Amino acid sequence: MTSENPKLRPVNVQMIQHQNQPMLLLDDPLHLSEAAIAVPQALATLLLLMDGTRNLAGLEAGLQVRAGIRLQPGVLAQLLEALDTAYLLDNDRFRRARAATIEAYRSAPFRPQTVDGIAFETSPEVAAEELQALVDTLPPPATAAEEDGASIRGVVSPHIDYQRGGSVYAEVWRAAADAARRAELAVVFGTDHRGSEAALTLTRQSYGTPFGVLPTDQDLVDALAGVLGDEAAFGEELNHREEHSIELAAIWLHFVRRGEAVPVLPVLCGSFGAFVAGQGEPAAHEPFAQVAHVLQSVMARRRTLVVAAADLAHVGPAFGDAHGVDFIGRAQQRNADERLLASICAGDAEAFFAQIRDEGDRRHICGLPPIYLTLRVLGEAQGRPAGYALCPADPQGLSFVSVAGALLH
Repeated sequence: MTSENPKLRPVNVQMIQHQNQPMLLLDDPLHLSEAAIAVPQALATLLLLMDGTRNLAGLEAGLQVRAGIRLQPGVLAQLLEALDTAYLLDNDRFRRARAATIEAYRSAPFRPQTVDGIAFETSPEVAAEELQALVDTLPPPATAAEEDGASIRGVVSPHIDYQRGGSVYAEVWRAAADAARRAELAVVFGTDHRGSEAALTLTRQSYGTPFGVLPTDQDLVDALAGVLGDEAAFGEELNHREEHSIELAAIWLHFVRRGEAVPVLPVLCGSFGAFVAGQGEPAAHEPFAQVAHVLQSVMARRRTLVVAAADLAHVGPAFGDAHGVDFIGRAQQRNADERLLASICAGDAEAFFAQIRDEGDRRHICGLPPIYLTLRVLGEAQGRPAGYALCPADPQGLSFVSVAGALLH
């Protein structure tokens, strides 16, 4: 039974056409249910009113006042029942389902791989062949210095799919292979596409790859949870279940280690939107300083590779921009990305953040949090770029995702 004052959860919303009528398709980002609810676009105001402060009569009255729409009897109750069935309302039924899902996630032997599009399901041998094929398409390293990766302490690796970003993954991880094989610990910061502001989300689950399981370092998770607090550290843990960013880097890490496992600390990083909007500075955010201190003390004792699983710009109509990206626009994107890469390769976390803040993050840099935190944890570092691509993001060729690699010494 739905709440007297219904409250809509944060949900995924997609515009669709159904029988020539514009509709909003709502589904659950946590995938507690696979059901999707189609709501007429005209009722968007009704969804906004579902903030937990109005009962059914208040919702109907608000819709009539704000949008001039009078609902037929029973329509609102029917909609609320559908939303409740799909766990899209913030109520006890949703919380019970989430708790059960978290318990199932935590009790599983490991977090299974979720990515598709490459033959990981067949065997580790087939997966290795497909990843090696991406490496084999690269030209030989230009210099001996590029071949010597033993001193690499950090890498920026994409989290786009391998089909579009494969050459960048291959260039990064070919160069970082020696450092990856020498590592006694890997810290992987990944973009949490559903994460709340400045969240650092841990998990005690280990990540599965085609080559086995990369064990999560439990002692290090405990140490970080001790400074963050359990509510902050694990409040959004379920995001690990389907978030692909860490997984896509972990697969390459395991591959270049020739299937040998290494302890990993997987950390999902939430939005920096408030910082970009001027509401505080990441440099002054105490949890970041605490996490950096803990990790730096561990890195002083253990050979550690720090990985940012991060893409760069998301531009064009597919990402809400009014105009498509033409030839000149692509050149401008590349130039802007080169400036970001210069700050990354200088190891300058604050300059990297300042560039994105100063442009109002109008290019939607979804790798901002993991790259910033990687640079912050590494401290003094110098590096070089390793691969770059503008990847198409719509059939019209008007939207693009830029991805780049970097190697930090």
